[in-house]
Amino acid sequence: MTKNLIVYFSHKKQNYVSGTIKELKVGNTEVIAKKLQKLLDADLFEIIPLHDYPFDYDECTQIAKQELIHKVRPKLLNVVPHIREYQNIYLGFPSWWGTMPMCVWTFLESYDFSEKYIYPFCTHEGSGLGKSVQDIQRLCPRSVIQKGLDIYGSQVNQSDEKIRKWIKEIR
Repeated sequence: MTKNLIVYFSHKKQNYVSGTIKELKVGNTEVIAKKLQKLLDADLFEIIPLHDYPFDYDECTQIAKQELIHKVRPKLLNVVPHIREYQNIYLGFPSWWGTMPMCVWTFLESYDFSEKYIYPFCTHEGSGLGKSVQDIQRLCPRSVIQKGLDIYGSQVNQSDEKIRKWIKEIR
C-alpha cells in the first residue's frame, strides 16, 4: 500500500489577507493540510523551525526576504521518522517572496526524496506558486514533481471543492 505524508509549514500570527493584516490563530497552510489529511488518509507532519518567525507581519516578511537573499537554511526542531515508508509527499507552504520559506528548503535538503512523488500546495494572496515548483525540482531532481495547488489564504475555509478537484486531477 502506498503511504501518503502531508508535510507543511504554516505561519500563524499576523498574515496578509485580502488587503489587510489579520491575526490568524491557525495558519492558512495548516488549514489546507488538515483538509487534505481528511481526504487522503495521510500522516501529517508540521515543519517547525528552531527560531520562531516574528508575530508582526512586516518584520516576518523582512526576515523571510533576508533568509532568501542570503540562502539561509534555518535549523528545524523536528524530523520525519521513517521517511522511506512514504511514496507520496504533499508539501505545503505559504508563498513568501515568490517561493517557499527557507525552512522548507532545509526540510527538502534533509532527506532523500529520490523516486518519490511530491505534490506542492501553497497559500498566497496573489503570487500563486511563484517559482516554488522549479525550486523543488532543483532541490529534488530525482523526484517526480506533480502539478501544484495554490489557494488564496483568504479563501482557505471555502476551498474544499478546489482541493477535491486537484486530488482528482493528480491521481
